[in-house]
Amino acid sequence: MLFDTHTHLNAEQFDEDVPETIQKAAEHDVTRMAVVGFDTETIDKSLALSQQYDHIYSIVGWHPTESHSYTDAVEEKLYHQLQLPKIVAMGEMGLDYHWPDSTKEEQFEAFRRQIRIAKELKLPVSIHNREATEDVYKILKEEHIEDIGGIMHSFGESTDWMERFLDLGMHISLSGVVTFKNAPEVREVAKAVPFDKLLIETDAPYLAPVPFRGKRNEPAYVKYVAEEVAKQRGITYEEVGQQTMINANRLFGLDA
Repeated sequence: MLFDTHTHLNAEQFDEDVPETIQKAAEHDVTRMAVVGFDTETIDKSLALSQQYDHIYSIVGWHPTESHSYTDAVEEKLYHQLQLPKIVAMGEMGLDYHWPDSTKEEQFEAFRRQIRIAKELKLPVSIHNREATEDVYKILKEEHIEDIGGIMHSFGESTDWMERFLDLGMHISLSGVVTFKNAPEVREVAKAVPFDKLLIETDAPYLAPVPFRGKRNEPAYVKYVAEEVAKQRGITYEEVGQQTMINANRLFGLDA
């Protein structure tokens, strides 16, 4: 009933217990998940997981903090990987001004090049934005992202920014941040986002929701995101699960 649209089950934090983590997710109503790969190692792990498990899909791309290593060879390999079975989107890509690993210029180039590949292959994109909202919006608009659409992953901005990204054809994905006491803006987004443009995710192993904040996040905990969204919208948890599943399947081109 729940689709965790952004999880890193391929991260080293899950090296010892992937099967158990997947089973626990199933026990918490998670029937589909998208594992996001963002560099060579995590992409390979994502692809392996989606081939092994029927209900797991892959999103692959190059993370903005890795932009300094985005080369022609990386791009060529990505281009071929993106055409493999069970790839549902390209990412996560975008801009990150928090970590100084890559310059802004390197990030801009890697971001734009990936968007153009996604458009060529007609894949939606998964967008990483950290402390770079204006530039992320500018690039998405200039590259006409409305042609393919995608996901504002773990959205943490205001309802005003939400409206602007929606106008570009993007979906809004909410993570465990919606449960944090210091995130009232995100709860306002949970109330305001059009129901057919809403997705839910964990970003596991990061951003664990209350009551697990500070601990390792995992796909099972997307249930707490759905419950908080339901609370904010004044509807049932089941309604949130059903609609976000429909939204994810539609965006990713999957059968119900």
